[in-house]
Amino acid sequence: MVHGISYTCCDCGRNFTSTGGLQRHRNTVHRQFTPASEGDDENTFRSVYHPKLNALPCNANGDYLPPFSIPPPPPAPPADGQDPAAWAPFESRAEFDFAEFHFVKLQTSAGNINTALDLWAASVLPYGGTAPWKNSDELYATIDEIQSGDMPWKTYQLRYTGPLPAAGTPPKWMTQTYEVCTRDLRAVLHHQLETTAFKDDVDMTPYRQFNHIGKRVWSNLMSGDWAWKQADILAENPDNLGCTFVPVVGGSDKTTVSVATGHQEYHPVYASPGILTGPARRAHGNGVLPVAFLAIPKTSKKHRSKPAYQKFCRQMYHASLALVYQPLKPFMETPEVVRCPDGHFRRVIYGIGPYIADYPEQVWLAAVVQNWCPKCEAFPDNLDAAGARLRSRTKTEALIKCFDPGILWDEYGVRADVVPFTNDFPRADIHELLSSDLLHQVIKGTFKDHIVSWVNEYLHNHHGEKRALEIIQDIDRRISAVPEFPGLRRFPDGRDFSQWTGDDSKALMKIYLAAVAGYLPSDMIKCLAAFMEFCYLVRRNAISAPDIIKIQDALDRFHRYRQIFIDCGVRIDISLPRQHSLKHYIRSIRFFGSLNGLCSSITESKHIKAVKEPWRRSSRFNALSQMLRTLVRLDKLAALRVVLTLRGMMTGTTSSYTRQVLAGEQPQVEAAAVAAALDEDDDDCVVHGPKSLSDIELARTPQRGYPKTLQALAAHIQQPQLPALLRRFLQEELNGAPDDDAPPVPLEDCPVFGGRITVHHSAIARFYAPSDLGGAGGMYRERIRSNPNWHGYPRRDTVLVDVGGPVMRGLVIGRALLFFSFAFADRSFECALVNWFVPVRDVPDPDTGMWVVKLERDRGVPTLAIIPVDAIARAAHLIGVYGTAALPEDFHFSDSLDAFNTYFVNPYADHHMHEFLA
Repeated sequence: MVHGISYTCCDCGRNFTSTGGLQRHRNTVHRQFTPASEGDDENTFRSVYHPKLNALPCNANGDYLPPFSIPPPPPAPPADGQDPAAWAPFESRAEFDFAEFHFVKLQTSAGNINTALDLWAASVLPYGGTAPWKNSDELYATIDEIQSGDMPWKTYQLRYTGPLPAAGTPPKWMTQTYEVCTRDLRAVLHHQLETTAFKDDVDMTPYRQFNHIGKRVWSNLMSGDWAWKQADILAENPDNLGCTFVPVVGGSDKTTVSVATGHQEYHPVYASPGILTGPARRAHGNGVLPVAFLAIPKTSKKHRSKPAYQKFCRQMYHASLALVYQPLKPFMETPEVVRCPDGHFRRVIYGIGPYIADYPEQVWLAAVVQNWCPKCEAFPDNLDAAGARLRSRTKTEALIKCFDPGILWDEYGVRADVVPFTNDFPRADIHELLSSDLLHQVIKGTFKDHIVSWVNEYLHNHHGEKRALEIIQDIDRRISAVPEFPGLRRFPDGRDFSQWTGDDSKALMKIYLAAVAGYLPSDMIKCLAAFMEFCYLVRRNAISAPDIIKIQDALDRFHRYRQIFIDCGVRIDISLPRQHSLKHYIRSIRFFGSLNGLCSSITESKHIKAVKEPWRRSSRFNALSQMLRTLVRLDKLAALRVVLTLRGMMTGTTSSYTRQVLAGEQPQVEAAAVAAALDEDDDDCVVHGPKSLSDIELARTPQRGYPKTLQALAAHIQQPQLPALLRRFLQEELNGAPDDDAPPVPLEDCPVFGGRITVHHSAIARFYAPSDLGGAGGMYRERIRSNPNWHGYPRRDTVLVDVGGPVMRGLVIGRALLFFSFAFADRSFECALVNWFVPVRDVPDPDTGMWVVKLERDRGVPTLAIIPVDAIARAAHLIGVYGTAALPEDFHFSDSLDAFNTYFVNPYADHHMHEFLA
């Protein structure tokens, strides 16, 4: 295991925490391009950066700096933790931690804060002390005094200005005033760009990326053709040479906070700098921030379908979005000087970047008619027909000039009464900028709303009502019988839940194919398998040119095999906007890079912190103003924490830091604080920090109650072969493995172990998994368990072990029966005792596309082996091959790994697993 790795630039001596950060620095600052070498492997990428918009550092006045210049010092110098001014507006670490703990983490009510302050006052009263605040209002006032992260909200009022009815009382929507709440988008972007935590997670220059065999790779937004094209346009102006292009990724989506209290809806708008990497944008943090709350007009059913009302709603929607982006407009042609995450100033030019929205909102954004495609002119009754022409801003403007509104509506799906807000800004074409939406088009749309529904309908049509219900109930039992896996949500009652969330759909996708295999015809399984392959390929963090071919092949197979749903009478035809959108995915990938960094799951996850939690903290009356005040306070506390962390004032716990400061010592992180940060109950979690080398180690805490000697331990776990296996393990570890054709070393010649053995119930694997939800650096941690009593039942996970060979990419499956460690010959060993699962065939299953394995046996006895834990790549997930037999109603998932003859190796457990096995 390697800790504290740093990489040094040989030209200027600057240190980096990742090779990616070093490479970006050398390409942008020193113009160094790394050529291919014999040592390159499939994970090696080389980049060619844009030669003209190349993000040259400058000073605060915009004058370019000489090469190798170091960044200017930050505006806030390191401070003395004993000086109360260093904590301003707080006076100590304890005060700041108290405010953050109650306001941010616990979201404590004002009444409970008053109680906590009263307890604080009572505890210090015998020593003549007082609490820092008398009540919650004083605490809130202190938070409001924080200067860092101050991004206030402004409210604008909009209303209808068209003609009123000649007779009678006009409808209320014509006379009502609507409020749009926005932040200064420019100030928000400055705050995000100045965040030093992103220094290794930004691409300052558009670039083209290539893998080890010279094939093009699309990953982050700046690696796409769109960013390069925008840079080419900007570079036509000589004044822009050396500037930094910062596209703004936008997104909006309505959300409901409470149906019970009147169906209260909010319509937030989010923004993110396009130079952020995809993993950084998906990670929790300030990479994506709310910048506006749009008005939501409402009227009676009588007026809802009136053309005048619909036109007004759409025009107000676009006027509001134009208002949000207006602060950036002067700097879309002329650069401004901004401090960047690496501490350097740069001349920045903004642009409207990809926009994240679901299909109904895309219809509004593109000003097209419902059921038409916002990106092409395919007719609604045959969306997937070949030859549909792409839409463009120029073409739409020409059509509006040439045809009357009725023809535009019927023949082109264009609304002539609405002008997209992007038409007010340079280099912005809304049809081009609409991002493909993985969550609503692929996961919720094609999978949940279409395929799962069609499968159930097929079962009812083919088997009749009674038998179909029996099969669906057994599919639910199969879903609930899936073995546990780190990060995999369990469905104890199958998929029988009333309201699906996006997370429900994502979790069910991982196990659905194996659950329905055996009950559906071959073509239907192949259709589902092709869709799953398409889904996991397009959700990768880095997509190569060969992957593009695989994506097209998977989509073609999906289109071919979905015909079975028409043949069996489930569908008359398949012309659905969300399924049709899949045809535009390859073009979107080439334009914008990996779609994983531009998915509406990013904005939907932000709803929790930006809308739902602030709403719950409000009085529910005129809630929006209270929500905005809460958001400002949260941003200020988060920004102040960053400042204090950079000053080295947030090390250790509150008490350990205070103790060390009072003793006049330099505060250090205590080992106890580090151990407390590792939650022993988590199977998986995000690893914050930069990309690092993958590793696996046994859990820190050894288990008690096990014998310490080898013979006694073997008897305790009922594995009499353990002593002999350990002797052979030591022989190979100390002397090397024998050749394949060499006779095995006699057991009596192998080393004899007589020391103490320590048993562990889990191992922790850390690896780089940028396609999955993780930290900004793309690192992920999972806990692999081998526990005889995990919540009342035994849990012994399966793992991937790299042994080499042509089958299943040289990987085999081992089931971890025991994790243990010991010392021998002045060396420490961390090991696992495993059963082997071997492939049934040399190729995957032809219908599902998944590998099938079985427990390896020698004369009917499962084979055993001892392996070093560092031979384990990560956890594996097996699902029983259920066949056509129904599971017993009382079947428990903990028995799954012992109950079936063969198992699917589930490549859909997570994206990292899919890349491992693809």
